[in-house]
Amino acid sequence: MSTTSEDNRNSFAQFDRSFQEKIVQALLTDRQWAARMAEVLVVDYFEYAYLRQMSSKYLAYYRTYKEFPSLELFITVMKDELKAINDPALAEQIIGVIKNTKIKKDYGDLEYVKEAAMAFCRQRAFKNALMECAELVKSEDQYDRAVEIVQKAISSGQTYTPALSLEDDIDARYSETFRNVIRTNICVRSPDWDMIDGPSLDAKKILNGGSGSGELNVVIAPTGVGKSHWLTHVGAAALTQGKNVLHFTFELAERAVGVRYDSHLLGIDSLDCSERRAEIKQFYADNAGILGKLRVKYFPTGTATVQTLRAFINKLALENFRPDMLVIDYAQIMRSTEKYDLPRMELKKIFEELRAFAAELDLPIWTASQSNKEGAESDIISLANMAEAYAQAHICDFVVGLGRPESKKATGIGTLFIAKNRNGIDGLSYPIKIDTAKSRFSLLTEEESKRLTEDQEKEAQEEQTRVRQSFKRIMEKAGESGVQFASPRSE
Repeated sequence: MSTTSEDNRNSFAQFDRSFQEKIVQALLTDRQWAARMAEVLVVDYFEYAYLRQMSSKYLAYYRTYKEFPSLELFITVMKDELKAINDPALAEQIIGVIKNTKIKKDYGDLEYVKEAAMAFCRQRAFKNALMECAELVKSEDQYDRAVEIVQKAISSGQTYTPALSLEDDIDARYSETFRNVIRTNICVRSPDWDMIDGPSLDAKKILNGGSGSGELNVVIAPTGVGKSHWLTHVGAAALTQGKNVLHFTFELAERAVGVRYDSHLLGIDSLDCSERRAEIKQFYADNAGILGKLRVKYFPTGTATVQTLRAFINKLALENFRPDMLVIDYAQIMRSTEKYDLPRMELKKIFEELRAFAAELDLPIWTASQSNKEGAESDIISLANMAEAYAQAHICDFVVGLGRPESKKATGIGTLFIAKNRNGIDGLSYPIKIDTAKSRFSLLTEEESKRLTEDQEKEAQEEQTRVRQSFKRIMEKAGESGVQFASPRSE
């Protein structure tokens, strides 16, 4: 047997059932890669009926709406399809692939599969072309047709992504799933932390459902106001939606960040968490399979670049962990991949790289920015308060400011200001309750804000009254004892 024949057989064996299943898994988990593959992948390349059925439905949805369905929606589509087909064996095979995709089984293999998938398509296209040409070459007048088929097969690995058409892609522009949003859950809450009617950051007019894939979101605040607590809140909100979160921290220790997540999710003051470990363990046991997965990774301040983050994410892929959201605490203490003499140029580059990274990974990124010193005593934190580089704001998709002057820190009440918003209106401000003991934020209605302010003013007045009465009693006792206080000298 010739070496060439043996190599060809080995080449075909390389693309076995397992490899072809992982192509479908990669399609379901990486929308950007799937969009490129949609141009070259023909469902008949798959040897197995269940893979042809899945890829056919998935790609048909994309060609109709110019975007891919979420995994949850695709499961619903396939359920309806299987009911119509009524084939138990086919259903079992499809369910197996979806289950492996949901649990991210062998996720570390997918990067290799994505690299080799183009070769798979070229090989299958060429094989099909040769089989089609086998009969054509017997007829002299079919040579041109045979050459055309082979040339088409040779170019099958070249991708081309068309631009959006104003006339033809109306459904794609208005699809509700194209942003693949994750809610922030910054809204009005009851005393029991239940969501109630009222203002919400996820409202249609603001974030239109939440933070979208490929978007860079930033919270600006002075030091000590609660930037890190905010990032914990949005990360925990994603976990409650079953999303996987990767939280990078460049100041706080990993364990300290973990405690904040425990505190937020259970509604326990962070200082009490250590004494309530049994309750925390039981909470996670009860919610296994409901909450998403969290990974917290520390890098020393000023050492991490986007390349550092990318390398770590690739390592996590080997453990079958794929993040649905990145939380970065925080961008201003990262390094850019290029060296700049001016800090503002360095910061601008960091934000540009993070925005591109969000698009590359097709997920939302939340990070923070330190405000300048003028923001320390301001109720409203705007784009003008971004320290060092106003140009950072140009790159971000959503920027929210947190204002809480020193005089109001004890009240736990601040002001949330929507400074920039590409998905809705901006310039809005809301009173917000900041609970740093539990890393929780909730918007207040005007009535609540007014009532809390009145209660705090009443408390302050009562405290002043108590101090005056106490001082008066001290003076009276001193008078009874014959103690005399010297009068202040006039200048």
